[in-house]
Amino acid sequence: MILAVFLILLFAAVPIALVLTLTSASYIASSGNHLLFDSFAQQLFGAIENYGLLAIPLFMLAGELMNEGGLTSRLINMARILVGGFRGGLAYINLVANMMMAAIMGSAASQIAIMSRAMVPAMEKEGYSPAYAAAITSAGGLLSPIIPPSMLFVLFGVLAQVPIADMFIAGILPGLLMSALFFLTIALMGLVHEYPKGEWLTAAQAKKAFWMGLPACLIPVLIIGGILTGLVTPTESAALASLGALLIGTCVYKELKLSHLPEIMKRTALNSGMVIILISAAGVFGWVLIYEQIPQAVAAWIVQQTSDPFVFLLMVVAALILVGMLLDGIAALILVVPILLPVAQADFGISPYQFGVVVCLTLVMGLLTPPVGAGLFIGSAMTGVPPMKIFRALLPFLMMTLLSLIIISGIPSIVLILL
Repeated sequence: MILAVFLILLFAAVPIALVLTLTSASYIASSGNHLLFDSFAQQLFGAIENYGLLAIPLFMLAGELMNEGGLTSRLINMARILVGGFRGGLAYINLVANMMMAAIMGSAASQIAIMSRAMVPAMEKEGYSPAYAAAITSAGGLLSPIIPPSMLFVLFGVLAQVPIADMFIAGILPGLLMSALFFLTIALMGLVHEYPKGEWLTAAQAKKAFWMGLPACLIPVLIIGGILTGLVTPTESAALASLGALLIGTCVYKELKLSHLPEIMKRTALNSGMVIILISAAGVFGWVLIYEQIPQAVAAWIVQQTSDPFVFLLMVVAALILVGMLLDGIAALILVVPILLPVAQADFGISPYQFGVVVCLTLVMGLLTPPVGAGLFIGSAMTGVPPMKIFRALLPFLMMTLLSLIIISGIPSIVLILL
C-alpha cells in the first residue's frame, strides 16, 4: 500500500513533500490504527525541531550575499593567479573557483546557478564549446556536498545524530581527492581537444587580484577555521559567514546595497522553506517506515547478500544512483538514512562518517543525471545548452566521481584520519 501510493503520487509529479505526507496519511488510514493521527502533527513538527537545521537558511543567505556583493567575481579573479596560465586555463580557473565556492555555499544547485552565470560566457568567448563550459561548471557543483560546509552533511548529521562539525571535517580529504581527479580529467581532455592556451597575469595584475580577493577569502576561513578550532558551531559559523559577506559586500567592495536585502531575504526564505517543509514531511514518512519495521526487513535481505563492508557500500552506491535519478538529493537522503544507516553500523561496522560521505556524494550525482537531473536543467537554463549535451560532456567527470566513491568506500581512513 505504501509503495503503490508513493509511486503513483511520485510519477504524477506531485511535490515530493506532499508525496511523503500523503503516503504516510494513507498508510495510517489503511492500517485502521487511527490513533496514529493524534501524533501526526507532533511528528511533522518534531522532525524540524533541531538547532542544527538553522545552518541551512544561514548558508543559503551567505551564498546570496556573496553573489550580490561581488565576492564571487573576486574569488574567480584570485583563481586566475594560481592556474590561469595553463593550457585550458579557464577550465582550471572554473574548477578552483568552484572549490572556493563549495567551501562557502554548501548547496550544489545554488553553486551551479551562480557559477554558470559567472564562468560559461567567459569560457565561450575564449573558444571553449558551450557544452564543455556548462559541463565543467556543473561538475564543480559536485564538490559542494563534500567540501565543507555542506547542507547534505548538516542534514545527515541531524538524521544520524552525529556531530555536524565532525561530518564537515570528514569531508575535507574526500573533497581534495575528488578535486585532484577533476584536475586530472581537465588535463587529459585538454590534450585531446587542444584547449586555448591560458595567459598568466602580470605581476601588477596578480597583486591587484590577490588583494581584491583577500577579503572574500575570509568567508571560508571564518567557516572552516571557526569549526576546526572549536570556537563556533557549524550553525554559528553560517551566521558569521552571512555577517561577513554582508559587511564585505557593503563596506569593502560596495556592490551590495541595503535596498537589495529584501529581495535576498525573500529568495533565501523561499528556498530554505522548501527544504524545511521537505524535512518535516520526511520525518513523518520515516516514522511510518520504522513503525512498519521496513528497515529491519531491508537489513535482513542485505545481510543475506553479502557480509563484506566494501561490497555493501558498492551496493548502496549502485542503488542510490538509481534513487538519485528520480528523487531530489535531500528527499532521497531523508528516505534512505533511517533505513540503511542502522544496517551499515550494526551489521557491517561501518562508521557513520564514511557512510555519510558516500551517501551524500552518490545522491548529488543524481542532480546531474537524467531523467530528473535538476542540475542539468539549471545549467541549461543559465547557458542555453540542451541538458543532454551537458550530460554527454559531463560523463568523464561523473566517471571520476564514481572512482572517488570506490576509493572512499574501500579506504575508510580517507574519511576518518582527520577525526
